[in-house]
Amino acid sequence: CGQLSNLALASTYQIVAGKFCNTGSSWMSRPGSQSIKGLYAIADTSVIAEAELADEVTSVLRGGCRVIQYRDKSFDRDKRSRQAVGLAQTCREFGAIFIVNDDVELAIAVEADGVHVGRDDSTVTAIKQNFPGLIVGASCYNSMELAGQAANAGADYLAFGSFFPSTTKPEASPADIETLLKAKQTFKLPVVAIGGIMEDNAPGLVSSGADAIAVISGVFSTPDSYISSRKFTELFENI
Repeated sequence: CGQLSNLALASTYQIVAGKFCNTGSSWMSRPGSQSIKGLYAIADTSVIAEAELADEVTSVLRGGCRVIQYRDKSFDRDKRSRQAVGLAQTCREFGAIFIVNDDVELAIAVEADGVHVGRDDSTVTAIKQNFPGLIVGASCYNSMELAGQAANAGADYLAFGSFFPSTTKPEASPADIETLLKAKQTFKLPVVAIGGIMEDNAPGLVSSGADAIAVISGVFSTPDSYISSRKFTELFENI
């Protein structure tokens, strides 16, 4: 959606908003951005088999994770809708935040708590104008400039990375700890670290001030996602 104009986005979202409000949903009362903390697990369907998705997410939530992002880059709308509905319900049962990657219409349709978008801050602006109660996270890569633009546009949290080589995004540009430290000093928003984060390299990011660590393979490609979730969660319990 970053290729659309801000006006086009606004028009599309207003239509969706009208349909959504007619359902009587309570998206305006969703949890705030300060709930973005601890383990932020990304349920990426390129990593998790469809038959295992629900069980894997449940296992991670049982381990203490309280933020789940659903990430599916396919064009199968029926599958995406079915999976997102199920994960949204599971997150509600655990009192966890449910974020949809780069699809505000799907996020609204399944009553997600928020949506995560890329570098186009006009997307952030349009979403916040039409859905002020929706948590909006923005990818900032290694750029304080992009972070400033996203914050000014109304983003609720800022994601930086890739801090380590990533198997799911091997082409991602590297980020450094200095950017993370500057972001913590500059912005009064939750800062999320992402990219190749595993049990052995996560402590340095947490000690540098990351409010949350976004993890894919580090939980979903391990022998026991519950244990992995527990270990990541424990990093934040004594802060």
